[in-house]
This record gives sequence, structure tokens and C-alpha cells, in this order.
Amino acid sequence: MIIITGAAGMIGSVTAWHLNNNLGENDLILCDDLAYENQEKNLSKRKYLDFVKKDQLLTSLSQIDAKKIDAIIHMGAISATTEKVFSKLIKDNIRFSQKLWSYCTEKKIPFIYASSAATYGDGSQGYDDEIHSGLKPLNAYGYSKYFFDRWALDMAEKNECPPYWAGCKFFNVYGPNEYHKGRMASVVYHAFNQINNEGLIKLFKSNKPQYEDGGQLRDFIYVKDAVSAMIHLLNTKKINGLFNIGTGKAQTFFELAKSLVKNHQASIEQIQFIDMPSDLDGKYQYFTEAKIDKLFKSGYDLTFNDLDSGVSDYYQNYLSQKDQYL
Repeated sequence: MIIITGAAGMIGSVTAWHLNNNLGENDLILCDDLAYENQEKNLSKRKYLDFVKKDQLLTSLSQIDAKKIDAIIHMGAISATTEKVFSKLIKDNIRFSQKLWSYCTEKKIPFIYASSAATYGDGSQGYDDEIHSGLKPLNAYGYSKYFFDRWALDMAEKNECPPYWAGCKFFNVYGPNEYHKGRMASVVYHAFNQINNEGLIKLFKSNKPQYEDGGQLRDFIYVKDAVSAMIHLLNTKKINGLFNIGTGKAQTFFELAKSLVKNHQASIEQIQFIDMPSDLDGKYQYFTEAKIDKLFKSGYDLTFNDLDSGVSDYYQNYLSQKDQYL
């Protein structure tokens, strides 16, 4: 039995899809708040044993034979990079995660959790998952993830940790089942809606002279690839610790827009540049690129989709379909 928190989110629901469809694993307990409209549609095609609301999970765990739990995959969190109420982030992203960690430690259950590339801040110290100190996240969300990463490492150093654990530092994940995320959805999804509704794609202008408008670089990873890498870590249990989950190759937002334009059979002239919102200025990453040596050392050897192939699969098989859900 595997428990997935944040199961109705993009990564959580695609994790359930991967376990169902690629591994034949249907003994799942799914946990989520279902706080967003239509979010339940992310689970409409999944097979699972039970669904538990987040505030009932710890009580439910006390009623389950822990020996039957093969792993807890903890994807649940406040993931909005614009969240400013830190008390909410402490409760959801730190304290709840600590309780699950402690449960898995006591019951000897493998534990996988979602960290984030937001922990790296502006990238001035690189994007190396072997570097754990001195990072300066640009927002409260990033700091909450960084705090838990450091806490987990401290606990592991004291040998107060699950028998296997991995913190997955996800980079720019995009793909099906992100439709509920609103402003926090990927640029791919926003661009698709923009070109359908307005006939153009809007990208942020650059406020840094070394980057052209649309030339900001991110390590974009297709959600199917991100989940594949994470499940590999769970199945092999070779190395404990923090792992970057990205492709290792940064690409520009302009390249992303061109891929969408190509799939939409539109024109490159339909790409427009707009001012960056004031609440993002100074808190915006202009370059991210995962160092993924540690992931490869764990034995992962599958090829990641590049931006063009990932956007094409997302567009052709989901966004352009009547049923967009995985």
C-alpha cells in the first residue's frame, strides 16, 4: 500500500497515474484537501483503495497497520510562490511534513517528499543538490521548503530518519492535470489559453540587461518525466538525501512559446512581451538548471523529454482534447 498526499495536485495525481498504469499498483490511499474547483477531476480515472482529507490523515494512520504501508509519497503543500502568510507555510509545509517524517521514522516506512528548486533562490550559488547551506530563497514558499530540507538533513545526521528517504527538488514542472492551479500553472498552460482566447502568447519582459525579453532560462521538466524519476528513487532506494528533479538543460521561455506556436499552427508574430508584475520583480528566477549527477548515480538512465517533445505531447494528447485529463 502506498499513501500519496497532495494526490489531487498535478504531481500527486500523475504519480497515481504512473503507479496505476505503468506499475499496476492500485493499492493506494490518496490524501488531499480538494481546495480548488474541479480538482477532483485529476483523480477521476485513478484506481485506489480510499480517499482521506488532509486533516484526517494522521488519525487514519493510527488506524492502519503500518506494516502494510510500503511508502508515503508526500506531495501535499502550499505551492504558491506568492504566498506571504508564513504561518500558513509553517503549518502546511513544515509542521505537517515533520509529523509524517516522524511517523515514517517510527514505523520504518520509506518517505519521499516534494522540495523545490525555489530553495536555490537566484541561483548565485548554483543548482547543486549536494550543497545544503547558504542558500537564499527569494520567497516565503522557497524558504519553507529550504527549512524542511535542512531539518531533514539534520535528523538524518542523527539517524532519526525513515529507512529510506528522498527530497525531490522539482524544477519547472509542466503537463496535464495542472488546470486547477490558476496563476501558479505553467507558462505552457497559460500560453495555450492565451493563444486560444486572445490570439497571442504573453511572455514577461526582462528587467535584467543580460537577458533578452523571453530569454529568461528555466529547466522545464515534463510531469511524466518528473514522476518517473521520483518513482525510480523509491523503487531503487539506493541513495538517501536531496535530489534535483530536472532535465539538466535550461531552455528559454521564447523556445517554449515557439513550441506551442508550432503545435497550434500559429505564427511567431503572435508572441508578445509584457511587463513583469510588481509582486514578482526581485523575486523572479532568471536562470535555473538542475545538476542531476546524483540522480544518475542512483541508477536513473531514462531520457528526459526536451521542451519541444514535452510540449508536443501535452498539447496534442491533453490540451487540444475535449478531455484534457490524464
